Formats: sequence, structure tokens, C-alpha cells
Amino acid sequence: MGGSAPRRDHHLPAETTSFVDRRGELTQGRELLARARLVTLTGPGGVGKTRLAARIAARVRRAFPDGVRCVHLSGLNDPALVPLAAADALGLHDRSAQPPLAALVEQVRDRRLLLVVDNCEHLAGACAQLAAALLHGTEGVRILATSRHRLGLTEEHLLEVRPLPVPDPDGDLSAAQGYPALTLFADRAAAVVPGFRLTPANRASVARLCHRLDGLPLAIELAAVRMRVLDVDQLLDRLDDRYRFLTTGSPAALPRHQTLRAAVAWSHDLCTLPEQTVWARLSVLAGSFDLETAEAVCADTAPVGGTRPPEDAGQLLALPPAAPPALPGRPTDGPGVPGWPADGPGVPARSTDGSALSGRPAGGPGVPARSTDGSALSGRPAGGPGVPARSTDGLALSGRPAGGPGVPARSTDGSALSGRPADGPGVPAGPTAGPGGPARPAAAPAGALTLLPPPGLRRDDVLEAVAGLVDKSVLCRETGPGGVRYRLLDTLRQYGLEQLRRDTGQEEAARRRQRDWMARRAEQYERGWFGPGQPETAALLRADQDNLRAALDFSLTAPGEALAGLRLAGTLWFHWHACGASREGLYWLDRALAAAPAPTRERARGLWVAGLLAAATRDFPRGRRHAADALALAHALGDAAEAAHAEYVIGVIRLFGDDLPGALRHFEATVARGPVPGQHLSLVGLDQVELACALGFLGEAERAVEVCEQALRLCERHGEQWVRSYVLRMLALAHTVLGDWPRAQRHAREALRLKLAVHDVIGIALTLDLLASIAARRRTPEDAALLLGGADRVWADIDTGRWGSHTLNSVRRDSEERAVLALGRDVFERLHRRGGALGLRELAGHALQEPGRPPGAEAADPSPPEDTTAPLTRRETEVARLVAEGLANQQIADRLVIARRTAEGHVERILGKLGFSNRSQIAAWMTAQR
Repeated sequence: MGGSAPRRDHHLPAETTSFVDRRGELTQGRELLARARLVTLTGPGGVGKTRLAARIAARVRRAFPDGVRCVHLSGLNDPALVPLAAADALGLHDRSAQPPLAALVEQVRDRRLLLVVDNCEHLAGACAQLAAALLHGTEGVRILATSRHRLGLTEEHLLEVRPLPVPDPDGDLSAAQGYPALTLFADRAAAVVPGFRLTPANRASVARLCHRLDGLPLAIELAAVRMRVLDVDQLLDRLDDRYRFLTTGSPAALPRHQTLRAAVAWSHDLCTLPEQTVWARLSVLAGSFDLETAEAVCADTAPVGGTRPPEDAGQLLALPPAAPPALPGRPTDGPGVPGWPADGPGVPARSTDGSALSGRPAGGPGVPARSTDGSALSGRPAGGPGVPARSTDGLALSGRPAGGPGVPARSTDGSALSGRPADGPGVPAGPTAGPGGPARPAAAPAGALTLLPPPGLRRDDVLEAVAGLVDKSVLCRETGPGGVRYRLLDTLRQYGLEQLRRDTGQEEAARRRQRDWMARRAEQYERGWFGPGQPETAALLRADQDNLRAALDFSLTAPGEALAGLRLAGTLWFHWHACGASREGLYWLDRALAAAPAPTRERARGLWVAGLLAAATRDFPRGRRHAADALALAHALGDAAEAAHAEYVIGVIRLFGDDLPGALRHFEATVARGPVPGQHLSLVGLDQVELACALGFLGEAERAVEVCEQALRLCERHGEQWVRSYVLRMLALAHTVLGDWPRAQRHAREALRLKLAVHDVIGIALTLDLLASIAARRRTPEDAALLLGGADRVWADIDTGRWGSHTLNSVRRDSEERAVLALGRDVFERLHRRGGALGLRELAGHALQEPGRPPGAEAADPSPPEDTTAPLTRRETEVARLVAEGLANQQIADRLVIARRTAEGHVERILGKLGFSNRSQIAAWMTAQR
């Protein structure tokens, strides 16, 4: 058993901001892909390789009948997982014992598709192996890669992605709108200052700013965000100051790397202290994340129900700028750790009279040292936390700004005064703040760290900081499972990680908090798995996939953390097994079991889970060995629950290893025994499913029905769907043995609905085979032929040979023979091709409807009018065809060069004319017309 949870969208990413003209590169990229099978877009970070690759892929999509898929590698650090990530992006569900790369090549050998592999530079060797295997093992697969460096294959064609052209700021700017760099700045500035546009008055300043930023899109976008508080000339002046500070002392750095470094560092300096700290700590998160995760990783107070972080992790970091080398392809161990004042971290050195000379002021936290006239001299300002000391002209001098955490103090013109000082941290302030005002404290020297006293960051501080980082375009906000999620662009994540590594222990503390949070979340999901909300849980786990990998990798590489890694890998058994990740789960469990050999409950759990996953890849000897070891260890530990789990695996291996009498005796005993304390209810229900399966195979259909009904009651009490879908499929099989075809079809359709809800692809394939067999027996050969075509297409992503199973293949042959006999070979082939062309949901929609209804109309939908041949205009037919290709309204608008509202209007009119209620019905109808 097992399938696949909803995947992250591995189709081309939706564009959330406008794409600035790169016509030359788009044309060149299309031409290269027309004659070469491997094209790599190269260029520095922030130049726009990912956006350009997505655009090129969208332009050539129609040339690839098997689709375009994108492999996102920015959150992946383990080369061994690259083939699994590619298979996941392609929607493949291999369960063979072959090496992952060999299995991938075999499954796509006859396909014509484009694979976009994004962010290859840190995994160049593994990406080169993937590309070489696909190029040599297939004929119709082409690869479009993005990397800061070439992959190094002889078949590789390179397209250098250059910065955007910028006009001479002192030249003729009458045609400034024709320069993409200026257009990009104006577009992004208008997003924060409505109504902003290029004018004769500002064109020269914008051109000079873009020229200063070398036309790098990311640098331009980061600068444009500051237009919320500065005008173009102020922006240019302050950027020039920051650029001079950052680029001195690093002559070896490439100019464009220096430019991006300057832009990123300046954005960092303009963040408040909490925002800088949150940025640094969030850099340990490999993929997207939600607010709860950000709070768990960044806050110095433990999450509800969690544990307090180590004492040495409870300090709030202020990370002032340095003059580091050019931005690397990937961060290394980072620069050395700067020294502390003589008295230690947070304790100031003192003069002979006891006054504070540096570090924390003599008065203690929030109480500044004072001169004879009572003015604050150093440390946190006299106003206390959140209330800055001010000079006579109202300027905040130091400490957290008046607005509180994450809210900068502002002057009368709205500019940030502290937390985001005018000159930026690291740029020495003037000796005084104004006539008669107290002196501003000098900025911390490069590489120094400022610590605020405990409790450090609170959870509310993290929320404010995240909001501020989104506002500054440091964090990307996106919609995902469970609501809003966030993501650090790879370049910004590398910078944050570099800052975090400047203080010994901070990275390890953040990674441990991240691992502990992932472990708590996994335990919560496991406890609730046998209940309602399984599709949502599966989707959330897939959204957190990169962060789960990071947590497991930390546990299995950091000293003393292996047992926690084994515990996490074992807790995720339901994710590995039920959500189609058996190969990856086995990879992590192999590593964890090798790293934690002690006889513990975690090892007993890890052994039976590894045995279950090995059995899922048809490696029965290995699965049997692991399960037997788990059972022996569980008995030795006196752990009845883990022993029961191991017994389930032993029984499954007997069942699918064709020891039917042995499997029957095994599951009769376990079901008669009933659940033991601590046993997961999913495995209690699966015991009953496997017993019904053995009974059905041995011809005892009526007993199988009784067992299934008992299992159904268990599932229904808890609102469970995944196990229930297998119970319903077994009920359908039992009724086919009894010859009750209507009841068999009803149960099979209900099973398919549930499998579709949890996206159990393997279960969907098995159930489509069953429904095709029922249709053939019920003498509806048209449905049988179409369902067989769809089932064969789904099986192509799993195993075209249906695992070599005699039972599965004989059922399929019988269905085909009956349909061909009734229809003739030509009609059968035509309907079979039509079924294979349907998408998964359209196919399921056809399978779930009553005989005679048009494909794609789900059973729950009202029946469409009899006349579904209502005339569509030529434009509506064109739009319907694009809907059938899976394009969204914005993509249709782009393809036809019309407004999005116009495209939406066309779709609404098509739905109305055809009497349909959703786009899937349009797609199925268009397929039927062909």
C-alpha cells in the first residue's frame, strides 16, 4: 500500500510580479533548445536566471507533449537526493529495487518532455550525472538548467544571462523607457509608491542608480523597496556610501559580486536589530515555512509545549557589517569569531572607578551610564527599552527605536533614525547629533557582535520582524497549504547564514531548534493521522519537505544527535509509506540505523519502518530481515506496540510473497488479538485490510465482506480516509467474486473518491483497473476501454509492468479482451488513447459518473443539458483548447495577448454555453471533441 501526497507544484511557477523584457535571451534560449538537449543558463546570483528559464520553458511548452516540469534544488543539499527530487517533480512513483537514477531513466525513456533543473551550482556533480543519464538513456527528454557555473558536459550549450542594459546616466535619456533596468526599477517603485513613474526630472538619477547596481535585477528590486521612505537621490547617495564601505578591502571580488553584496548588505543594515536576527536564524530553513516555524526557530522563548532552548542560544544578535569577499556560490564555515570585551560577553570592561567603558552600560539592562549632568553616555538610551534617547533635534541616538521592536523611530520627514540609521550601521556617525546634542555612539567595529540581555526575541517580536522583512522584500510571501508561507531567496539565505556563522554556536542552536520543531510537528501529525484532515496533513508535510530533510541531515551529521534523527525518521513512517516517499524514507532510515546502533525503542521503530519500505520496493528478503530484528528488539524492550507494528510488516511480506495460507493465519491471529496499548490505529485497520485481502484471494469472499465492514466501522468512527479507501477497494473485490457488480462498482467508486482526496496515486491505479474490469463485466465496453487507457497512463508513472504481478496483469488482459470483442480493435484503440490523454482528475471524474454522462462531469455535479454541442465562437474554442491544456486565466491571456479579464470572460461564457460548472469539465469535453 501507499501512494503519493499532493506534491509541491512542479509545473512552471506562477509569476507574481511583471517580467521585464529579455527578448534577446528568450529568442536565443528557444533556438538553443530547438537544437540542443542540454542548455544551461549561467550568470551571477540575482541576475534573473530562474525567471528567464521559466519564461523560456513556457514559450516552448507546446513542443513537449509529455509536459514541462521543474526541479527546485535551492533547498536541497544532499547529492543522493537529486534523482529522487527529479522523479518527484516528474510525478513518478517507482517501487522497484533499481537505483533511483536508473529507475528514473527507464520510466521516461519513451517520453518527450522538458525538465527544468533550477539552482544546480551547489550540486553540480549530481546534476551533471542526472543530465548525462537522461541524455544517454532517452531520446525525447531535454534539460534546461540554471547554475552559476557550467555543468561540464560535452553536450552542454551555454547561455550567459547578463545584467539588464543601463543607459549612460549623462547621455541622451529621451528613450529611457526602452531600457529594461529602468523599467524594472520604475515598476517595483510604483508598487511601494503608487503613481511613481519615470519623468524627465528623475530619469538621470534612476539611470545612475541602476548603473551603480550594474543592472542586476535583484539588487535593483532591493533598492526600489526603499522608495517607501527615500526619494531616488537620497537612495543613490546612501547606496554610494554603503557601496564604498563594502567594496574596500576586497580587490579580488568580481565587480558584479561586489555590487550584489553591497545591495544585500545595505538591505541588511536598514533592518532593525530583531529583523537582522530573524533573517540570520531563518537562514537555516531550507525551503518555505509558515509563521509558527519562524517563531519556533527564531524566538528565544520556547513554543507552547516545547522546551527552552539552551542558555547559550538566548542572546539577541546584532550583526554589524563587515567587508567580506565576494558572495560565494554557497556559504562555507564562515569567517572567524570576533573577540569579546575583557569581562566576557555582555559584561563591559570597566575603568578604575567602575564605570562602563564598552558593552553593556554600568547601570545594567535598560539603565544607561550617566555623566554628571545625567545624560546618557553609552549603552541603551536613557528612555529604557523601546524609548530612545534623543538629541535636541529629536534624533534617536542608540538602542531599539521608539516604535518598539521592528518599528524604527522616524524624523519629521519620515526617514528612519535608529535601528535603521541614516548612514547605516557600520558607517561611522558624525561626532555630534546637532548643536548642543550629546554625541552619537560610534558604530561597532566590523565583525563585532552586540548582545541584548535575555529574554531576547519574543514570539511577538518574530511576528513583527517577519512583517518587516516582507515589507523590505527580504522574505517572499506565498500561498501554500495551511495558508501563508514565506521563503528567503537563495542569495539572501546565504547572506543570512553567513551572518549567523559569525558567532560560534548560533547556527547549531538555530538548527537544533528547527529540528526540534520539525520533530514536534511530525509527532503531532502522526498522532492525528488516523482521523480527519489527512489530505491537509499530507500537503503540509510535502510543503515542509526541504525543512524535514534539513532536520534529518543535521541530526545525522552533528555529534550526539543521531538518536533524535532516528526518532524523527521513524515518526514519519506514515509519510514515507502512505504519501509515496518510500525510497527517500528508506534512504534516511538506512543512515539513521547505521548512526544509532544502540538497542532502543527508536531503533525498534526504525527497523520495522525500514522493513515496510523495503517490502514496498519488492525487496522482500531485506524487509523480512528488518522486521524480524524489530520484533526481537521490541520483545527484549517489553514494547508491545512496536512488536505489533513489526508483526504487521511480517504479515504483509507473507501476503505479497504469495504465502497466502501463512498470511491468513497471521492476520487471523492479530485481528483476533485486537489492538494493543500504544499501537497506531492505522496499523490496526491495515491488519483487517490484509486479512480481508487474504480471504478474498483464497475465495472466502463472504468472510472478507464481514471483516471489511468491521474495518469500515473503525474508520468511520475516526473520520479516517486512507485506510478506509483500501477497505472499500477490498469490499469491491469481494463483491466481484460474489458477482454483485452494481455493489462492487459503488464501493470501487467510493474508494476512488477517497484515494483522489489523499492523492494516493498507486491506489488510484489499482482502483481504475478494478473499475475497468467491472465496466467490461457489466457490458459497458466504451467505459472499460477509456478507463484502461487512463489506468495504463497512471501505471506508466509507477511501473508499466504492474510490478510483474500475474494477478494484476491477467485482470487487465481480461478487461481488454472483453472490450475489444464488443467494440472492435479500432474503436477500442481510439477510446484507449482518449483515456490516456485525460489528466488524473478528469479521468477520475469520468470514472465516478453514471454511465452515459459526458467525461469530466463528477457525480456530485448536476447533469449538464442534453445539448452540449452549443456553438462556441472561434475565440472561445481557442480558449477552451488552452483550458484543456491546463493553462490558468493569466497564462491564457499571455498566450493570446489579451487582458486577464477578457480571458476570464471567455471562460465564463464557455461554462455557461456548455452547462458546465468547472474547468475540468471543459477539458474533458474538448478531449471528447477531438
